[in-house]
Amino acid sequence: MPAAAADHVLAAEVATAAGELLLGVRRDLAGAPGFHVGDEGDRLAHDLIVRLLAEAAPGDAVLSEEGRDDLRRLERSRVWIVDPLDGTREFSEPGRSDWAVHVALAIDGVVQAGAVALPAVGLTLASVPVPVVPERTPGPVRVVVSRTRPPLEARLIADALDGELVALGSAGAKAMAVVLGDVDIYAHAGGQYEWDNAAPAAVALAAGLHATRLDGSPLRYNRADPWLPDLLICRPELAEAALGALGAAR
Repeated sequence: MPAAAADHVLAAEVATAAGELLLGVRRDLAGAPGFHVGDEGDRLAHDLIVRLLAEAAPGDAVLSEEGRDDLRRLERSRVWIVDPLDGTREFSEPGRSDWAVHVALAIDGVVQAGAVALPAVGLTLASVPVPVVPERTPGPVRVVVSRTRPPLEARLIADALDGELVALGSAGAKAMAVVLGDVDIYAHAGGQYEWDNAAPAAVALAAGLHATRLDGSPLRYNRADPWLPDLLICRPELAEAALGALGAAR
């Protein structure tokens, strides 16, 4: 069953509301130790998101990075998968904008609606209205990676496509950089959970981008073990070449 129009609206509204709350946390705790800023952001955003979803969709389950995993969610068709604060480290560093809020809805294991808020730049990208991906600008293929631990897989893709690596913070910020046309490929390996990529995948797929595992298999959600360690989001015209580069290296 596809997501209803109200599901797309709810994802965007909840992600935006949590983002506004987080901006307030940042203002109120300016000058506090970074770990305290991050902990408060995680806690307060989680509480707000869970409350808003319970009010608007009381029959749905919720899987949140910051909440206790209630495995009764496996019995539900509709499960909201959320990361209340994606990029806690970036959030806790004054002036950084590459952090996000993720809110996604999976129905029968398939992500159907979602939103990624980028509060520090005043933007929420959602599955509806569908984002319009800009035309690719001339120049080397840009592969976005973590600023601290770029994966080998991203380097393999960049080398195969004569591309370049671009460093950025949180998973949501990197994925939305592809949607916004700032980069062309986001390849992640080495560890993520469902909440790290459900909302980014929902937005990317709605925008017509490619979003799969690194071996090209579909992304599946609401599993007993939410570990989902790798991800490829890219412009569709680059998907075959990116997957081919990874396949050749195996």
